[in-house]
Amino acid sequence: MTAGLQLLVEARAHGAALERLAAVLAVHDVPVVQLVPAPGETLSAQVVLPFVAVGQEHGAAVLLTDHAELARTVRADGVHLTGSDDVVGRYATARDILGTRFIVGADARASRHDAMLLGEAGADYVAFGLANSADDHAFAADVRLDLVTWWADIFEPPVVAADAVDVDEAGELAAAGADFVAVALPMGLNPANSVAFVAAALAAIGPPAAIADRGEAYE
Repeated sequence: MTAGLQLLVEARAHGAALERLAAVLAVHDVPVVQLVPAPGETLSAQVVLPFVAVGQEHGAAVLLTDHAELARTVRADGVHLTGSDDVVGRYATARDILGTRFIVGADARASRHDAMLLGEAGADYVAFGLANSADDHAFAADVRLDLVTWWADIFEPPVVAADAVDVDEAGELAAAGADFVAVALPMGLNPANSVAFVAAALAAIGPPAAIADRGEAYE
């Protein structure tokens, strides 16, 4: 099995994050870029606009984390909703804000029930991340792997395997049937090392999914 890469990038107003993303996208075909806020901060239009522009310029679908209204304002391609007890309700709210022309995907964590509700509601993808990984990463990773395999075998909406901690884990999740594997671009890498890291991630999961345009990244 092969999967597409959903590259998580910490969006910062200062520093080399934008330069690193531009370097990666100039070399690699990354179908999806997910912008996440820096610790203790929230995404803002001023911060994310340059990242959205760079991503879309290189043909990537750019998703904002947990900020549907901002995604609409800056004309990003959609939103990724992180896992929570009320993720199904948050999905409904985000879909009301964005309509059907934007991507709305959500992390069901370890809940098969929430995953099925999200799929029935029309989520563009269902993600499974690491629930309670701080307590026992190995156990949480096994649960995620089982859920990805279960979803890929039975359901039609794409499944995103979230929170891959390294390229080996990303490869395992791709082999389990994930349509996309979410991998964070490590902080502190220079542009050249960022390009090398993404090359390793792409090699582990296989060639990126072909997309007709940014809005069809999950079709």
